[in-house]
Amino acid sequence: MPRGSKAKYTDKQKRKAEHIEASYEAKGVSEGEAEARAWATVNKQSGGGEKAGGSGQRTSPETKRAARKSSARRAAATRRGVPRPGSTLASMSKTELLDRARKRNIAGRSKMRKQELIEALRKAR
Repeated sequence: MPRGSKAKYTDKQKRKAEHIEASYEAKGVSEGEAEARAWATVNKQSGGGEKAGGSGQRTSPETKRAARKSSARRAAATRRGVPRPGSTLASMSKTELLDRARKRNIAGRSKMRKQELIEALRKAR
């Protein structure tokens, strides 16, 4: 038998629990057991009753869309070799500099030292 008050559940959750309970009873499960299973199922699927206060756990669809779009743009910029904001050539590893030089087709890059790569990349801009 379910214990707590069901006052915090939405009408949709209550209807779902009733439907699940009826299904279990049709299969021959006792009334109390069917009700307990139904509420356990609703809790597992939706995380319980309505949450008071909107604790910031839910992000609006618009915010999610904007974050995905921003992330996709940053990823595309990275693939093109555009430096991250605040990232300087001097703070990059030689391997990163070589990758940038390769993308810009800088001749002789494989024989250059790190400082030479930095200078060549600055000239190539």
